[in-house]
Amino acid sequence: MEEMSSQVRLRLLPSARCLFDEPIQVKISRLKSRQVVTIKASSTDEKGVVFRSSATYRADGDGEIDLVRDASLNGSYVGVEPMGLLRTLTPNTLNTYFYKNKALEPHMVKFSVHDEEKHDRMLAEATNERLLMRDGVSRVPVKEGNFHGVLFIPPGEGPFPAVLDLCTFMSEKRASLLADKGFVVLAVPVFFEKPDISGKMHLDHYEEAVTFLKKLPQVGSKGVGVISRSKGGDIALSLAAFVPGIEAVVWINGCNANMGIPLFYKKRLILSPLMFNFSKVIPTDSGAKIIKYAIENPLDEKNKGSLVPVERAAGRFLFVASEDDLNWDSTAYVEAMVERLKRHGRSNFESVFYPAAGHLLEPPYGPFCPSALHGMLNFPVMWGGEPRTHAEVEVKLWKKIQEFLKTHLRCDDGHIKPRL
Repeated sequence: MEEMSSQVRLRLLPSARCLFDEPIQVKISRLKSRQVVTIKASSTDEKGVVFRSSATYRADGDGEIDLVRDASLNGSYVGVEPMGLLRTLTPNTLNTYFYKNKALEPHMVKFSVHDEEKHDRMLAEATNERLLMRDGVSRVPVKEGNFHGVLFIPPGEGPFPAVLDLCTFMSEKRASLLADKGFVVLAVPVFFEKPDISGKMHLDHYEEAVTFLKKLPQVGSKGVGVISRSKGGDIALSLAAFVPGIEAVVWINGCNANMGIPLFYKKRLILSPLMFNFSKVIPTDSGAKIIKYAIENPLDEKNKGSLVPVERAAGRFLFVASEDDLNWDSTAYVEAMVERLKRHGRSNFESVFYPAAGHLLEPPYGPFCPSALHGMLNFPVMWGGEPRTHAEVEVKLWKKIQEFLKTHLRCDDGHIKPRL
């Protein structure tokens, strides 16, 4: 071993193993006084795409660097940002999303320290294992009737509050991380395969998922919570309006009208589709398009049949809109829903608006994604968001979601079901 490199220490605190949504502290010690080094991070997603980031730091007089305290001088980000290396993980291809959707496999991030002066020689390395499931959470694939999904059950006896996670396409990330916090969560995708835009959607299939959750012996909440984003948002609103037993809905950057596909319930059409005008799509230099202005106005007379009658819902709503969402006009949709609820004398909602955040609000500490292939369209789209602010919003919102669901999905002790 060479004299210095064997000495340098790279520590991930409090532990190199943590949950995906927990921050870590990166500390480097035993460098030379004021030594300049580059810290690199890399991670491979579930499709085999490698994402990388790097930042240059100068050690203090004692040869130490602490990412919670010290500013990056240059690289993927500049300034003090303790989790900046994770936020800025980027692939070398444009319009690429970081796929981390399987709960059983941790998000592995490799950190390394390199000597600026000696041809980038590596001085130390460490791997951060970011788990989606804490110890004791169980994962059960479910295929029942007309729906399939994945169920996550926290450790312990319960009773637990129940949440349906309506992901647009199957992802276990948000559901497993919520189960870590003491919720029984069933992740059900809105689209099982490539969406059939010419077809029909049936609210009954999602109602089956709600009924399944309510019957679980571990569930203690009277009703079910629903968490949703994007296309999942209008399905969540429709469940709240037409299906009994929905106590709390988290709606993130969705629409106030039924998007794109006719919605049926009990064999009849309940909501006509709000359509797209492709001539209003705006191209950008990256090859990704802005589709925000291509969606017809849901408040136009001809689109009234697509508006979800949110005033019929008995449960509580948390409306979340990113003001820099380039996918939908989420802010306008929230304002329209709030106006509609007030007009009907309802006050069962709270709304939050986040300036400079984009469409893809996810659990915190994943790589920021500016643009990617749209699941329902066959071209990449811009999601929006100023990256650093967006990342800060994800941290705040994640706490808010948990508080909202805990508050409105109370488990009474009298509600414990007999064990089977």
